[in-house]
Amino acid sequence: MQPRPFLRRTLAGLALAGLSSLALGQAAPASSRYPDKPLRLVLAFPPGGPTDLVARVLAQKLGEQLGQSVLVDNRPGANGNIAAEMVARAPADGYTLFYNTSAVALSPALYKKLSYDVRTDFAPVALTAVIPLVLVVHPSLPVHTPAEFLAYARAQGERLTFGSAGNGNITHLGAFLLLKGQGLQATHAPYKGSAPALTDLVGGQLQFMTDTVNSALPFIRDKRLRALAVTSLKRTSVLPEVPTLSETVAPGFEVGAWQGLLVPARTPPEIVNRLNAELLKALASPDVRAKLAQQGAEPLGSTPAEYGAYIDSEIRRWTEVVRQTGAALD
Repeated sequence: MQPRPFLRRTLAGLALAGLSSLALGQAAPASSRYPDKPLRLVLAFPPGGPTDLVARVLAQKLGEQLGQSVLVDNRPGANGNIAAEMVARAPADGYTLFYNTSAVALSPALYKKLSYDVRTDFAPVALTAVIPLVLVVHPSLPVHTPAEFLAYARAQGERLTFGSAGNGNITHLGAFLLLKGQGLQATHAPYKGSAPALTDLVGGQLQFMTDTVNSALPFIRDKRLRALAVTSLKRTSVLPEVPTLSETVAPGFEVGAWQGLLVPARTPPEIVNRLNAELLKALASPDVRAKLAQQGAEPLGSTPAEYGAYIDSEIRRWTEVVRQTGAALD
């Protein structure tokens, strides 16, 4: 099965669906001095990974705009569920923020038991960016095209091992969906983030991975990894010579890693709106856009309601994917 076109609908169209079920809820009035102390931006993945790379660019810019430090707090593990649970139970005062990924839409479909509900325990702030994945292999593999890779994978079967940033992470499901769509199998090795998985891939303990472009790019450029294809429908500007899976072996195949900002559900609406405005300002700034472009990340932006509606739609999408593929984790 191929995933449906990613982010094809516009955020403006999503807004027409009305307010998301991720409600802001009742909250106490916000301080007029907000923010009057440093903010904590909680990330679900380790330093050096694709989420971390984008989040630190935005954290620095937000800190400049708000006049307060925005401290990045990496809390990896359980496909983002550890960080999500921490923020869901944090004070709803606008000082603990959750820089989330598409994992928040994957986990409800993949895990039967979660200690939080993304639709009721968080308030959406904004969609920030999307990054395509890239199929990379260790240079020792005798493959240079997507077609050669599929033939090699068919011959190797489960002897071929691929890494990911964790069970149920988009880097896991990207490879899973490609293999499933081609009737292939390989052995999955989950890690706590992309960075350690890439380390083992470069070291030869793994054979391939579908990782985000910004995370894998340094290893591709210094030829420690070989890029075979990207998972977007169009080629990425940072790797213009690398074809898409859609144009080569899997027509219509499109998977991307999107990111955004959430806060605890009862955060005052005026704080949510302030954070949204500052994020949109940051995403529109030329220096941030240039830094994201260097990583192959596309800046997006949205209203809180649009982001909530988008999360709802992605939960429905991935619930159907998991149902059809049997990819549930527990």
